[in-house]
Amino acid sequence: MTSRVYLDWNATTPLRDEARGAMLAAYDLIGNPSSVHAEGREARRLVEEARATLAAAVGALPRNVVFTSTGTEANALALSPGLRGPAGRPVERLLVSAVEHASVLAGGRFPADGIDETRVTRSGVIDLDHLRALLSDGPPALVSIMAANNETGALQPVAEAARIVHEAGGLLHVDAIQALGKIPFDIRAIGADLATFSAHKIGGPKGVGALVMAEGLAGLEPVPRGGGQELNRRAGTENVAGIAGFGAAVKVAIQALPEDANRMATLRDRLENGIRAIAGATIFSDDVGRLPNTVLFTAPGLKAETAVIGFDLEGVAVSSGSACSSGKVQPSHVLSAMGFDPAVAQGAVRLSLGWSTELEDINRALEAWRKLGNTLLRG
Repeated sequence: MTSRVYLDWNATTPLRDEARGAMLAAYDLIGNPSSVHAEGREARRLVEEARATLAAAVGALPRNVVFTSTGTEANALALSPGLRGPAGRPVERLLVSAVEHASVLAGGRFPADGIDETRVTRSGVIDLDHLRALLSDGPPALVSIMAANNETGALQPVAEAARIVHEAGGLLHVDAIQALGKIPFDIRAIGADLATFSAHKIGGPKGVGALVMAEGLAGLEPVPRGGGQELNRRAGTENVAGIAGFGAAVKVAIQALPEDANRMATLRDRLENGIRAIAGATIFSDDVGRLPNTVLFTAPGLKAETAVIGFDLEGVAVSSGSACSSGKVQPSHVLSAMGFDPAVAQGAVRLSLGWSTELEDINRALEAWRKLGNTLLRG
C-alpha cells in the first residue's frame, strides 16, 4: 500500500521524537510543580527549563513566558483591556487586522463595541495607512497583527507596525503561531509587546501554548482565575509533560530552522510552478514575502470541498484553510478581506509543507492536482 502524503502542516505537525521522549520522561514524575518537596521541584525544573528554552528562542526573559493550554487561549489571554507598557496609559480598545485567526477576531476580553478591524491589501498585507488613521482617533489601543497568515502564508510588517503603534501610545500583540520554527522571530527586535505561540505547530504536543511578554508590561488579567500558577498570570496546575514536549520541540525547531526553511522554500517553488501550469490556477499572496512552506491557490470553477476530497482520495492530505474553520462550508474570511469575491474565496485550497516533506511528496501532490485539474477542464 502506498503511504499517504501529509501536506497540512499549518494545521498541525507530527510529534517530534525529541518531544515524545521529553514527554514520556515527564509522565514518570510524580510531583506537582507547585509543591516544595523533591518530587515537586523536579517537575518544576522541567517546566522552567522549557520556559527558558522558549524565552531564549524568541528574545524574551523567562519570567515573561506564560504557558497556556493552547494558542487560542494564549491569544485570549493577550487580548486584555487595561494592559500598559512601562510608561504608557492602559489600552482601552482593540484593533485587529481583518485576516487574523478566529481566536483574535473574537476579541478576547474586549467588548464588541471596543473592537475595530484594519484593512489589508489585495496581497493580504495590513494597510498601515489605515492603521495610522484608526490609531489617531481615540484612546490608546492594543493592536493585534499576526506575524504570518495561516492561510496565505503572507508575512506582515510587524516591526513597522510596532513603531506606528508605539508612536500612538498603544501596544502591539503578534500572533506568531505560524512563524515560530519557519522564520526568525525575536520579540525585542520586532518591538512587539506580546506574542503568542503553539506547541503543535512545531512538532510539540497538541494542547500547549504560550504567551510571551516584553519586559515592563503590566495589567495582564489572569484567565482562568484561581491559584497562583504561572506567576499569577494563568491559574491551574501546569501540564508538565506537554510543556516539556513544547520545550524540546522549540529547541530542535530553532536549531534546524535555516536548513529546513531553505529546503521547504525550494520544494514550495516547485509545487507552485506545477500548480500554475494546470487549469489556470492562481497562487494567492505570491507577490509578497511569505512563509517558506505555504501555498494557497484556486482555479476557475474549483470548489475547495471537492478538491480536498479529491486530494484525499489520491492519498494526499490538504486543507481548505484554517483547521478551525475548514470544516465549515463558507468562504475564507482571509480572501474576503483581501477583496476576492465569495466564489473565489470558497474555492481556495491550502498545501503546507514541513521538515520531513520530500520531493516525492510534491510530485504526488502535483499528480493529484493534474487529475483534478483535468476534470475541471473537461467540465
